[in-house]
Amino acid sequence: MNAAPASARNDKSAVLAAAMRVLAENGLPGLSMRRIADELDVQVSALYWHFPNKQALLAAVSARIVGDGSPNPEMDAVARTLRDRLLAHQDGAEIVSSSFALGLLDLPARADLVSAARDLGLDDTAAEVAADTVVHYVIGYTFHEQQQVHAAVVGAADASVDLSPSDVGDREDDFEAGLAMVLAGVRATASARR
Repeated sequence: MNAAPASARNDKSAVLAAAMRVLAENGLPGLSMRRIADELDVQVSALYWHFPNKQALLAAVSARIVGDGSPNPEMDAVARTLRDRLLAHQDGAEIVSSSFALGLLDLPARADLVSAARDLGLDDTAAEVAADTVVHYVIGYTFHEQQQVHAAVVGAADASVDLSPSDVGDREDDFEAGLAMVLAGVRATASARR
């Protein structure tokens, strides 16, 4: 009896799991279709049975990174949950940013933020703007943070930038301060519209 072809042995979830492993080991620069195929011991063409192109695969990786909505519906908790999920994956913010910008990712955190903004009293249009502002702040801040860490790891960071483990608390404090400013603006806008 002949074995099933390799493309049939690996379903979409197996390809995605392999992509997540390659990402964890090599980061976004090393996340190639060739490496994923090697991880699965298949030809690159077998991956295209499940994903029409690399951008579609990156969108699936992005969805895996961001997961489902936040367990806490408060805006600050949604923002922190999104940041934590991005930080949990090497180059997570960059991958998610690209998929989101191209309209390939429905970001559950954004939907949660829209709902929370409506609960504050914002109309649909203002709630969408508030959600987008928070999402862009979180992704942008986290992208910047991950780039600095990567630069330190490869020795490309400016010597004046402190990226030591002790600096993590400072980055956390800076993130929280910026988030508080953004959310204060959202709340002030909601109060002004009442």
